[in-house]
Amino acid sequence: MDKMADVLGRVGAWCGQNKYLSAIKNAFQTFMPLTIAGAIGVLWCNVLVNADSGLGMFWEPIMALDFINPAFSAIQFATISCITVGITFGIAQEIGESNGETGYFAGLLGLACWLAVTQNSFGNYALVEGADKAAKVVLNDSGAMTVFAGLSGNTLGATGLFTGMIIGVVSVEIFCALRKVDKLKLKMPESVPPGVARAFEVLIPACITLIIIAVIGRLAEMATGQYLNDLISTYIQGPLGSIGATVPGVIVIYLLIMLFWLVGIHGNNMLSAVKEALFTPIMLKNIETFSKTNDAYSDELGIFAMAWLQMFGEFGGSGVTIGLVISILVFGKREDNRTIAGISSVPALFNINETVTFGIPMVLNPILGIPFVLAPIATIVVGYILTVIGFCPKAVINTPWTTPPILHGFLTTGANVMGAVSQAIALVVSIVIYAPFLIAYERFQNKQAAE
Repeated sequence: MDKMADVLGRVGAWCGQNKYLSAIKNAFQTFMPLTIAGAIGVLWCNVLVNADSGLGMFWEPIMALDFINPAFSAIQFATISCITVGITFGIAQEIGESNGETGYFAGLLGLACWLAVTQNSFGNYALVEGADKAAKVVLNDSGAMTVFAGLSGNTLGATGLFTGMIIGVVSVEIFCALRKVDKLKLKMPESVPPGVARAFEVLIPACITLIIIAVIGRLAEMATGQYLNDLISTYIQGPLGSIGATVPGVIVIYLLIMLFWLVGIHGNNMLSAVKEALFTPIMLKNIETFSKTNDAYSDELGIFAMAWLQMFGEFGGSGVTIGLVISILVFGKREDNRTIAGISSVPALFNINETVTFGIPMVLNPILGIPFVLAPIATIVVGYILTVIGFCPKAVINTPWTTPPILHGFLTTGANVMGAVSQAIALVVSIVIYAPFLIAYERFQNKQAAE
């Protein structure tokens, strides 16, 4: 056990100090309030004020509010549908700060570099006579149709996420390396205001960085016939998602998370960047699809979305320790354990597990450590089975991670009662797993006390 703790401790220290993992984690955490705001937009338009599949089917007066549905749709577009813009800026900014850059220029540069490799025109074009250069005609068999240069909605959303993350890191690293070359700095007289002087100081490194990234994107397009975003989406994001978004992949990730917790390291923090990269795109696609279909059971939806994993693998806190808290309150005999469970009950309702994890303690616990690791894996497997057989809807709404269990299942699945029932089943499973180990642990405690 000590050897495992030492190995995991070293791995945890490396993860915590790795600027790339930290940048990804911090960018997603910073953007989280906006994704929740976007989810509220989806909830409003598809669950509340909707006469076809929402509350409007049963309570017609609420449809009087449908005139503001476009505003909530706009909120969804500005947040969830444009997440790549925010995440690219955030990661680039974090990398810049870790390299000693101040201000927000690093974020702007990363965003500009991403735009430089992003497709901004579509089809076989001809200029419209007398029109602005942005106005073009797409030529097809049925005639000509006027279009405008722009960005694809897929690129702005989940499909462009990996490209934005990679470009955000690479571009700012190139920029920071060039910033160290003294000959590339345009030094202005002291009479020039500091803001202007800094702008000229970063001018050449920024231009070189943009040229390098844009040329790489162009060469990739010439060599393959595909834009860089399509290449990364097809050959990196797709395969990684396929590997991670499987039962074995999810089990491995959660096994590592719980092993970190077992030695006192916050497992979710350690693997947050991996989880966000693998499972957030699935969640974003689910939200987009649900906003169009209003069907939380659709085959177009992915199962292993981030909110789904929180719903089945993290309810009541990491290790689904709410199952242990309830087991102690129902089956526990020792006053010290019941006191800790009583104190931990309210935090557990909001998915906070530190009180029970370090109060029992679960860390390096040879008996309770077993269900601590296995319970979330079991509840994920149960949730997967319920979802595959069509009993449980898929996750289509982002909810705050502190949303209490049962309510969380209800909201995450688009205000579907079967989502709440499914999470309740997972809760019962966690209690069944923890209860026998709790009884064995209390016998062990009593034996130690007698000695």
